[in-house]
Amino acid sequence: MSDNSVTDLADLGQLSGGPAVTGGEGPADAAPPAVRTGPLAVIREKQIDAQGRSYATGRRKDAVARVWIKPGSGKIVVNGRDQDVYFARPTLRLVINQPFQVADRAGQYDVICTVKGGGLSGQAGAVKHGIAQALSKYEPLLRSAVKAAGFLTRDPRVVERKKYGRAKARRSFQFSKR
Repeated sequence: MSDNSVTDLADLGQLSGGPAVTGGEGPADAAPPAVRTGPLAVIREKQIDAQGRSYATGRRKDAVARVWIKPGSGKIVVNGRDQDVYFARPTLRLVINQPFQVADRAGQYDVICTVKGGGLSGQAGAVKHGIAQALSKYEPLLRSAVKAAGFLTRDPRVVERKKYGRAKARRSFQFSKR
């Protein structure tokens, strides 16, 4: 191969003159994240209740999820039912597990949550948001990884309200010439 060929991210870093970027490293392989010092440094502490759990609220569309996480075998219970029963679609279960995948903590925490409002997709997004918040409260060092993936930011998109003189939010009534 020539000197300017790029096969992965490590080659791209070398070509740009910056440090080589490597992928697929877990937190066990990686060096601990650098801690900021100075007047703007924020030192976060674990936020754990008397039962050893961390609590957070997640929101998406009209759904609100109250989430508690604690170390365990990876069991997720939603409204008293297993996640496989409550969220029957595999895509919704993937959405819920995204924060654990990003933080390399899959199967290490038990999740108990209650969720209400909205539909199943919004509820899955709310549970994901709550898990990400609770995970960053339980392990503050994971906050940067979860935040970089965008899981700590509440998705502000909601359904637009219906307007007066319209069939829906923007749709007009059917036009009749005669």
